[in-house]
Amino acid sequence: MATRAITNTIVYRQYTGESDLPHIMSLVQHELSEPYVIYTYRYFLRQWPHLSFLACPNENSDPVGVIVCKQSMHKETQNRGYIAMLSVHRDWRKRGIASTLVRRSLAIMKLHGVEEVVLETEFDNSAALSLYESLGFIREKRLFRFYLNGKDAFRLVLVVPPNSEDQQDDIDLSPVPARPLFLAPPRMIPVPPLPYDADEPSAR
Repeated sequence: MATRAITNTIVYRQYTGESDLPHIMSLVQHELSEPYVIYTYRYFLRQWPHLSFLACPNENSDPVGVIVCKQSMHKETQNRGYIAMLSVHRDWRKRGIASTLVRRSLAIMKLHGVEEVVLETEFDNSAALSLYESLGFIREKRLFRFYLNGKDAFRLVLVVPPNSEDQQDDIDLSPVPARPLFLAPPRMIPVPPLPYDADEPSAR
């Protein structure tokens, strides 16, 4: 059963099926210059639906935020998570929605023994870098001309220590209060592209 949590007016829930797909695509594609094809979304959502969360203003409204992730063995030696897509509608920024979405996906990955979580984002995207680094991600390397438009990217990594009783609260599913809406919200955190590793689908 999909988990839910209510934080004031924000409802967080897991992906529930194809009926969510149009909303996810709309949120993500709005921020991309080169949108993903539908097969890319289905690659993630059909294999790792439990790692994808949506944020809604209330139980009956369309999503205003989404995160899409995967978790698998990397080179058959490491349990690795990957944040593929993260998007929050511009009218709902500065409420902590993006960080809550990331925390919820990380919490589920941790329950499934993840050892590290990676992602890529534009090297000059200070908003995205600030968000991820506040959650413990560090810059692993700079990827030159990573994007098709020629822009560089940073690959970020979060090393997750083995589970123990002392570490159960590192990342949790507890709700956070929704913050007041700002009239002039900051720049949207763009969706990280998929890496061009052999075990990943092409993003373009």
